Amino acid sequence: MDATSIDETALWQRGLSGDGSAFGSIFDLHRARVYRHSYRLLVDASEAEDATAIAFLELWRCRSSVRIVDRSVLPWLLVTATNSARNLNRGRSRYRALLDSLPHESHHRSAEDEALNDVVADTQLAGALAQLSSIDLQLVTLVMIEGYTVSSAAPILGLSAGATRTRLHRARVALRRHLGHPTLALYLQSSLGDAS
Repeated sequence: MDATSIDETALWQRGLSGDGSAFGSIFDLHRARVYRHSYRLLVDASEAEDATAIAFLELWRCRSSVRIVDRSVLPWLLVTATNSARNLNRGRSRYRALLDSLPHESHHRSAEDEALNDVVADTQLAGALAQLSSIDLQLVTLVMIEGYTVSSAAPILGLSAGATRTRLHRARVALRRHLGHPTLALYLQSSLGDAS
């Protein structure tokens, strides 16, 4: 489905009244973008699927209080997917810490560890994004990754336009500092864009 050919506002109104097919159309419209965003944060396909599913479940569960931006639920979904990804990352970190605390008989690298080596830049970007506060990560998601304007992102985050610009500038500086290496800083610029 093409976003420009769909009247999302009409679909959302039908979805609010319990029309499952309208909600299904909204899912079809935004699933790929929410998944790509989740994957960017988690660098794991199955966890990105989980974060995407959680975002849409929450959209349905909280449908009466969802804030619409630019006649779309996508910003709300992206913020919710960001929060879900952070929760999944925390769970994965706890699980990894538990595994690391167990005695090991051999020091063989798993296939999963080898696969992670193939996506170093994505992993480092995910690490840099994980260092941001929740609100800054949501802001980077909406403005730098998804291309919303600062004035569109500010109300969904509960910030003034000025505070949003300041936070965005600080988040960019933090990301560049965390990535450090010039090649990775260029990767950040090409992956996330340089939206103002």
